[in-house]
Amino acid sequence: MSQATNQTVAGVLGDFATPEALLAAVGELRSRGYQKLDALTPFPIHGMDEALGAKPSRLGYLVALGGAAGAGAALLLQWWTGAVDYPLVIGGKPFFAFEFSIPITFELTVLLASFTAVLGMLALNGLPRFYHPVMNAERFRGATNDRFLLVVDAADPLFDPERTAALLHSLGCEHTEVYKDE
Repeated sequence: MSQATNQTVAGVLGDFATPEALLAAVGELRSRGYQKLDALTPFPIHGMDEALGAKPSRLGYLVALGGAAGAGAALLLQWWTGAVDYPLVIGGKPFFAFEFSIPITFELTVLLASFTAVLGMLALNGLPRFYHPVMNAERFRGATNDRFLLVVDAADPLFDPERTAALLHSLGCEHTEVYKDE
């Protein structure tokens, strides 16, 4: 007795020979109105982010806020402990001096900024992602080796499996594959 599986089309994957051909195809698809595109390549391709219409990252702002929070927390902690909570007069020195707090302030700034960078990158990229329907495609394995793949997601308003695959072939795609979500 066989068990029926419910598979729905998740997108079309196109395999291009060169990064230039992939970049040209992305530009052409975007000019025709396609919006839900992604590129899988073994190395970064200059201009791909702009061609895909990717927005600038907010990570830099988050890292700056994390660093500022670290500096503020370090200064506040040192001032509170030295001047308010446990003031000690040692050799006539002031309870709090900014000059002596610079090393700890620097260290906490770098610590919180780096934690913010790593955690923010994971959160903004939606990682870790252990599964995506494109992983079901036969040619997906070459994405980190020698393939230049273009993914057209089924959620795109202009998506039609046959028409999109034919369009990819007309743009120089060597092989297309309609992949399913299992």
